[in-house]
This record gives sequence, structure tokens and C-alpha cells, in this order.
Amino acid sequence: MAVSLVAKGDEPLDPVIDQLQIFKEKTEGPIGVLTTSGGKPITYCEATSTFNTPLVNNAFFMDMMTHLVRERLPERIVHAKGAGAFGHFESTKDISHICKANFLKRGTKTPVALRFSTSRGFRGSSDLDLDVRGFAVKFYTREGNFDVPGFNTPIYLYKEALHSLPFLHTSGRNPATNALDPNMFWDMITLIPESIHMMMFVFSGRGLPESYVNMPGFGIHTYQVENKKKELYFIRFHFLPDAGVKSLPSEVAVQRGALNADILTVDLYGRIANGTYPSWTVSVQILTLDDVKKEGPKIFDVTRTIPLKKYPLHKIGKIVLDRNPKNFFAEVEQLAFCPSHLVPGIVGAPDKLFESRRLAYRDAQLYRLGGNFNSIPVNCPFQVETHTYNRDGLSPVGDNQRDVPNYYPNSFHGPAPVMTEHCSSLISIVETEAGNFDQAAEVYAEEFTDRERDELIKNVVFALSTVVESIQFRALKLFAKIHQDFGSRVEQGLNITMTDKTMKKC
Repeated sequence: MAVSLVAKGDEPLDPVIDQLQIFKEKTEGPIGVLTTSGGKPITYCEATSTFNTPLVNNAFFMDMMTHLVRERLPERIVHAKGAGAFGHFESTKDISHICKANFLKRGTKTPVALRFSTSRGFRGSSDLDLDVRGFAVKFYTREGNFDVPGFNTPIYLYKEALHSLPFLHTSGRNPATNALDPNMFWDMITLIPESIHMMMFVFSGRGLPESYVNMPGFGIHTYQVENKKKELYFIRFHFLPDAGVKSLPSEVAVQRGALNADILTVDLYGRIANGTYPSWTVSVQILTLDDVKKEGPKIFDVTRTIPLKKYPLHKIGKIVLDRNPKNFFAEVEQLAFCPSHLVPGIVGAPDKLFESRRLAYRDAQLYRLGGNFNSIPVNCPFQVETHTYNRDGLSPVGDNQRDVPNYYPNSFHGPAPVMTEHCSSLISIVETEAGNFDQAAEVYAEEFTDRERDELIKNVVFALSTVVESIQFRALKLFAKIHQDFGSRVEQGLNITMTDKTMKKC
């Protein structure tokens, strides 16, 4: 619903700037009596003065102050800065012959939550920092929650799970100076060269979306799925914005970000509040088991794309965001995604990085939100009745499973598992060392536009300009391996010359 309230003259109220005024106009007066969190009404004298009375006897002060110092949750170690919204996914094509998941049946509408984020930035950082972007979707299906914690690039930095910690640390702050350190960052990028493929997307403009509504999303993993006949298929998710993919030149992003660090967050909120609902077309690439056997383990390599010419996109539905969070902390800051959240018909991905993310994401939510994070309303699988043997722990615990037996197996009618003749399991694959320079070269020469190549060179030159010479040379050698034009243009931009001697040292 568009905001129709009028502020000054005939000028409509802004849903972001005037949020408090809009709330005031919706209510006739104070919404109720002020109380403590325990429900005791607060008197006017308690709420206005602590003078000449013992503080411990002021219920308002004690309740407020003891809660205030406990307001902050631990920040996400990555993707701390983000925005979110809610809506629905509607399936528009029947792929039940591929995947038996209920929410993929044609015509089915499924509630969704979608969170957009930067990767490196802290909670108060700019929306327009040049960065890898998170694009995470939670489907609240009738068979449980299905999470796709994806990115705005079709590939990821690395496939080796051991690289997680060094990449996270080198993307962060120098342990001595507490400043972002390009030497750390580019040292790791050039020592793990398969990461350059993803960074090419980021530095070519993908890392600076014009708006969140212009940002695509990708599941990056190749998911194993099955139909009711237990036949196996493999899919990769693509979420393409109906408003088109648009990015900002870096100098424009710097100017806009300096004026408003929350500019993309504000833009998304304002669009939805004014009834301009953003949407994404959801598509999948589909492979058979025979295709996988023919192509080999590279199909599961997250540093590589699956060729669209060979395995084209199949449109399966649309996501529409039509509701802003009612409270940011409750519905976005506490929103938790986990690759382990799968539904019948979607088995997961057999690559080692997916396996490591199943552990890392779950452990991160347990640390940040507590053992009952799935009981928080925004994370609760509200479309299905849940029965577990999990008990107690930090709030929220809900009804704590009431008086139901708290152990399994039991003889007293506690929840029982589904009896089935078939237990789904992931196929086994033999993973090899990453190698993607062939695709990186193709992206540079054939997929990027002239503008994207220019942005890539400009942003890489700027990023490398303060890096030590030895790392610059190492980067130039790798860029030249990808494409000679790439290497030579960055070399010219840095105003340095690669000789045979320096090439051998790299």
C-alpha cells in the first residue's frame, strides 16, 4: 500500500525520513500505559526524575538501564551490514519431474525473507563499499524452511574449506593497526589465484549495485535434488532482478555513500513502503546424473560457472518483496540463514565447501543468537508444526515442547521419525584443485562490456596502488595469464614495468 499521508501542503510524507510522523498519524494518542518489562505501570514521577530517591527503588530506571547494557548481539563475522524485506515466491512452472519439493509445485505461493548485505563491512559501514554482496533467501515452506545463503556473483572465492579463516581475516582489519590492509587482502588473493575470477565480477561493477532491487543473486552450489521416483537431478539457482542488473561507477558510489551510508537500505525500504514492490525471476540450470558423470567434479566447483549455452536457465517462479520489517532488530538483525535448512527433495550439495558452510553457519547462529535461534519468530518454520527433543537453554524456548517425552527412542508416544524405504544421501565426488582461468579469460574477453572492463581496470589499479611492489608484480603476472590485455592495462595504470627478471621472482 502506498503511503498517502500528507505532510506540508500536498507533499507526501517520506516513508523513511518521516517514519515517526507516519506512526503518529496512524495512532490517536499514546498506544498504552508505560510499564516495566514485568508489566508494572510506571508513574510519572518515576519516569521523569531520579533525584533525592534511591535509584534501586526506581523501577523504570532499573528496568531500563539493566536492559540497555544488554541490547547488542554479537555482530555477524561477515555480512554484518545488511537490509532485509519480506514477500512471497510463486512457482510458475511445474518441475516435479525434477524435484519433489512441495513449494516448487506450479501455483504454490511460499512466504520468503530476503537479506542483502556487504561482506566485509561492520554494522555501521556504508552500503556502497566496493564489496562482495550477500543475497540470502529463506523460503518458509510447508515442509520446513529452505535457506539459500547466496551471493551476487555466480561463483565464490575458493572451494577449499581451509581457506575460510585466512580469507575472512585478510578481508578484515590489520591486528596491529586495526585498519583495512590492502597488503593482507591482495597477498591472499594472489596466493589463492582462483579467487581472482570472483574478484573480477566485484571490481567490474557487480560490487557496487545501483540499488538492491538491481542486484542479482546466485546459490553458487550445485544442489542435488530428487523427484518422487527417487531419480537424481542437479540444479543451480539464479535470482535475476526484473528491474535489470545495474551498477554504479566507483566515483559515484563514493559520493553517494559519503552523503548517506545507508542509501541502499533507505531506497529498498522506501520503494516497498510506497508500493513499488521489487521482484526477481527465479531460474535453475538443470543437469541429469549422466550429465554430471560426463562433466566430472567441475560441475560442483563453486569457483566455476556452469556454461549457460550448454545448460540454459529454466524459469521456475518469481519472488516479490511487499513488506518491510516491522522492527529491524527483530526481523533482520535476528534473521539467520543456514545451508543445513533443507526440505524433502533437496538433498544439499556434495562439495566440501557446502559441507563446511553447514557447520560454520549453524555454529555462527548458535554463538550469535543462542541454541534456540530457530524459535525466534523470524526464523521459525511457521508453516509446519515442529516436534523435537531439544529442550531448555537460553530464551526463547516457547512452550519447551510442553509435557512431551524428552528422549528418543521412547515408549510413550513422543514424536516418531517418518518411516520410509528410501533414505536420501548425497553422491560422492572426487574434488580436484581449483582451476578457472579459462572461464576468467572468457568473462574478460566475451562477457564483460567495455564499461565493465574499464571499471575493472580502474578499480583494480586503485586497490593495488598502495600494495607493496612484490604483490603488485604477482598480481600482474596472474592477470596476464588470464588475458594479456588485462595484465597490460593494469601494468600501465600502476605505471610499473614487468621485466623477465621480475616475472621469474613472482
